[in-house]
Amino acid sequence: MNNPLLSLPFEPYLEELGDSYWDVVKAAEFPFTKLCFRNDAVLKQLGLDSTSIQDIHFEEAFGTFKGRTPFLALRYHGYQFGTYNPCLGDGRGFLYGQLRDRDGNLQDLGTKGSGTTPWSRGGDGRLTLKGGLREIIASEALHRLGVKTSRTLSLIETGESLWRGDEPSPTRSSVMVRVAHTHLRFGTCERLLYLRQPKRLERLLRHIITIYYPDIAISHPYQSGDSHSVLESQILAFYASLIERVAKLAAEWMAAGFVHGVLNTDNMSIAGESFDYGPFAFIEELDPNFTAAYFDENGIYSFGRQPSICKSNLRLLQEPLAMLLPKEAMNELLDRFGPIYASHYQFCMNRRIGLPPNLKYLDNPANSGDINNRDLLQKTLNLLGTWSISYGSFFTGLTNQINTYGLPQEPEALSHMLFSDSAPPRTTWLEWRDSWWNHQHLASVADPEEIRAIPKRLQRWNLSQTPIRSNIENIWTSIEQHNNWEPFQSWLKTICLHKMND
Repeated sequence: MNNPLLSLPFEPYLEELGDSYWDVVKAAEFPFTKLCFRNDAVLKQLGLDSTSIQDIHFEEAFGTFKGRTPFLALRYHGYQFGTYNPCLGDGRGFLYGQLRDRDGNLQDLGTKGSGTTPWSRGGDGRLTLKGGLREIIASEALHRLGVKTSRTLSLIETGESLWRGDEPSPTRSSVMVRVAHTHLRFGTCERLLYLRQPKRLERLLRHIITIYYPDIAISHPYQSGDSHSVLESQILAFYASLIERVAKLAAEWMAAGFVHGVLNTDNMSIAGESFDYGPFAFIEELDPNFTAAYFDENGIYSFGRQPSICKSNLRLLQEPLAMLLPKEAMNELLDRFGPIYASHYQFCMNRRIGLPPNLKYLDNPANSGDINNRDLLQKTLNLLGTWSISYGSFFTGLTNQINTYGLPQEPEALSHMLFSDSAPPRTTWLEWRDSWWNHQHLASVADPEEIRAIPKRLQRWNLSQTPIRSNIENIWTSIEQHNNWEPFQSWLKTICLHKMND
C-alpha cells in the first residue's frame, strides 16, 4: 500500500548542521498502534491531501516508524526554576524530519513518547495517553485564540501500561507527533557557552537566521570572510526580532488566560513559538498568583509572572550570545520588551472583547484613542479581578449575548445576568459596561463596518468552552472509563466552528 507519509520531501537541515547538536536514536517498539487523533488542518498546512491519507498510514509512519531514519534526539541545556542543568536533551522524543509547508516555511515533525534516548535520565521515554490528549487540547485551543503555537499532527495509542506519580496508575501509553517551526531552544545556545564553543554557536546562529529569520539574512547579508561587525549586525538583528516575538507571545498567553507552567530556558523556542505542553492550565478566575505545575511551590512560573520570566530568559540568552556580541547593545534592545508586550497585549484583549484591535476615532484621530483603550483594558481587568466569574466564561458570555440579542443600542441593554449567575460589584460593572459601550459606539461612528464586524470578531477570538482543568478531566474520564472519545471530538468541533485560515 502506498503511504504518502513515508514519501514526504524531508530536508536534512539539522543533520547537515553537524553531529554535535544531536544523537542518532531508535524508536521504541510497541505492542500495538491505534490512531486516536489526526489533524487534517495541519496536513493541509503541510501541503498534503488529507483524503489520500488513511488512518493506517499514520500508524505505520508514526507508530511503527517504518521507512524513516535517522531519528535525532537534540542536545541542549537549560535554566530550570533558576538552576542551571547541563544534563538535558530530548529524553522521550526525537526529530522525525523537517519539511517545507505550503507557504515555504520549514517545519519540524517531532515525536513525544517514542522511546528512550541518551537523555532519558532514567525515564521510560514514554508518554501517557492523557498527556498526549492534553497537548492536543492546549495546542488547538491556543491556535484558535491566535497564539503562535506548535500543533499536534497525530496521537497514537501504543498498548503499554505506564506508572506515573502525577496520574492514577497504571495508565495508557501513546506516541504523539508535534509540528513546530523548530525544536531548537534557548538551551541549545546555552549548551555551547557551557562547552566554550563560540565557533559552533556562530554556525548555529547562521543556521537559525537563514531558516527562521530570512528577512534578516536578506537585509544583513553575510559572506564568509566578512568583518566581525557584519556578523554582529546580523546577530543583533536576530536578537531584536526574537525579543519582539517573545514579547508578543507572552502577551498572547496572558490574553488567552494561559499558564505554560514550566518556562525553563529549555522550553523557550529560538523561533519565539509556544510549544511543549506539560503541566499547563487555563486560568479559571483572574489570579496572577495561579501556578499550573504542582511542583512550582514558590510560584516562579505563575500566571502573572510569565512576561517577566520571558524577559529574564531573554536576558539569560545574552550570556551565550556575549561570546559573539557586546552585552551593552543587547541590553539596549531588551528595553524594548515592555512596550512591545504592552502594545500587543492591548491588541489581543481588544479583539477578545470584540473591538477593533487598533482602535481609532474620528473625533480624536491622534493618540487619545489609545489612552481610552488602555482605560478600557484596565476596567476589564478590574472587573475580572473582582467578579467571581470564570475568565473564559466572561468572553464567552459577551460573545453569546451579542450574537443572540445583537449589539446594545444603549449601555443598559448589556446585562451582567447573561454572563454569570453571580453579580459583579455594581460600580465596577457599570464602569466597564459604559466604557465598552462607548468604545463600540465610537468605533461604529468612525467606521460603520466596524460595528458590523463586532459579532464576528467576538466569535473568532473566543472559545465556546475554555479547557479549564475540570473540563479536561471530564473529557479524559470518558476516554479512561468508557473509551468514549465523543466529548473530545465534540469539543474539537466547537474549536473549528469559526475557523482560522489554516
